[in-house]
Parts: sequence; structure tokens; C-alpha cells
Amino acid sequence: MEFLQVNKENRIATIQLNRPPANALSTQLIRELSSVFDELEHDDEAKVIVLKGEGRFFSAGADIKEFTTIQNEADFAELGAFGQQLFDRMENFPKLIIAAIHGAALGGGLELAMACHIRLVTSEAKLGLPELQLGLIPGFAGTQRLPKYVGAAKAAEMLITSEPITGEEAVSWGLATAAYSDEELFEKAYSLAGKAAAKSSLSIRYTLELLQYAAKGQYAEGAKKESQYFGKVFVSEDGQEGIQAFIEKRKPNFKN
Repeated sequence: MEFLQVNKENRIATIQLNRPPANALSTQLIRELSSVFDELEHDDEAKVIVLKGEGRFFSAGADIKEFTTIQNEADFAELGAFGQQLFDRMENFPKLIIAAIHGAALGGGLELAMACHIRLVTSEAKLGLPELQLGLIPGFAGTQRLPKYVGAAKAAEMLITSEPITGEEAVSWGLATAAYSDEELFEKAYSLAGKAAAKSSLSIRYTLELLQYAAKGQYAEGAKKESQYFGKVFVSEDGQEGIQAFIEKRKPNFKN
């Protein structure tokens, strides 16, 4: 990997963007991300994923300089489609993905973060989609995900003005779940990841899948699927272990 660093410890996989100075999302970096998720999906030693950036930023956006090397409309559309496919996959990934955002998540960087299941931020981090400032628009489904979190009116304001919001504001609007100091962010991210890693992989996978039904407004379909999965986890080895551990007042030993 040229632009990513991947480490695994305590069943938590860390993907660190490592493309200074701003961890811009080049085509190569996006392809490396896709390759990493190919590997982690089937890695039993990685139950949870923490995504973060090296240096001053999470990611300050797409690689604008690379845009000058793309010659035609079809190539731009192809780049957008590839990024969208990867981010859709992340949103539907069977393992929890936590974005730990410091410095800035702008443009493609915010689109990447919005594809994660949970976003933790520093209080003063900058989050926004400034593409219109360049006469462009988001290309990795930013116009579709941002309203899902902050509402259509706030999304329109952020897009039209190109002005970012702070981490604190992101929490108040529902774009992030919690804001911390720079010193606390990664500690809190790994604490949350550790809690997820202690759960059964089966129950995590089913929960993440069911949440997507809710996100898409598919209540009836999601409720039906939930009852099916409820039966599956109940008879699973982990489900039986969890019930027995509760009765015996001990921590469960999940086999995943």
C-alpha cells in the first residue's frame, strides 16, 4: 500500500490515510481502500475498523491536481461511479466502521466519512462539501448522504455556501455522534471500537444490515427481516452462550 497504513490489534483494524499533506483522495488511494476492504471483510481477526488520517487532517478532499489529468466527461463519471461503489459497500459493510475525524473532512473526505457507520470528531474539526466553490459538485454521493444526516435545508446551505461546520456543530446537526478534544479523539474511538469488538460478530453484522432498512425508510421490510434474524441469533452458538453467561452472571465468550 502506497497511501494507506493498516494495523490490527485486539481485533480492531486501523486504516490510516497516509498521503501528506492533506490525505487527498486520489484514484490510487481509493483503489487501495477498496483492496483493504476486500481483505478485511474475510479477516476473522478484524471485527471492527477505525478509519483515520495521518498528520493534520482526516482528509481535506479529492485530489484536485489529479483532475487536470482527466481528459473527458466519461472519465470523470467513471471516477465518480467507482468512488460511489466503494462508499456504498462501506455503508453496507458487515463490520462496524468508525471514522475518527480531526483537522478537516472536506469534499471527498467528508463523503468518505459519511460512508462510515459512526463518525467521531474533534470539536474544532471542519466538515463540509466545498465543491461548488470550484464550479464543481460532489461526485461520491455527497448530495445524497449529507441530507440524510443534516436535513435537506442544512445540506443545501452547506453546499451552496461551501462553508464548513465545526465538529461541535456536526454533532448538533446529527452528522457526528460525539465531539472530543484533539487529545481525546483517538482514545475515545478505540474505546468504542473495543466495546464493539467484545460483541458477537454475527449480531453486529445483522444489526448493521437491519439499520440500513431503517435508513432507507423500509420499516416493514426491516421489521420482517429483524424477526428472521432474531430467530437465527437465538439458536446460534453465540446467542446461546450470551444467554447462559447472563444466567451465570459472567462475561460471554463469543466464538463469532
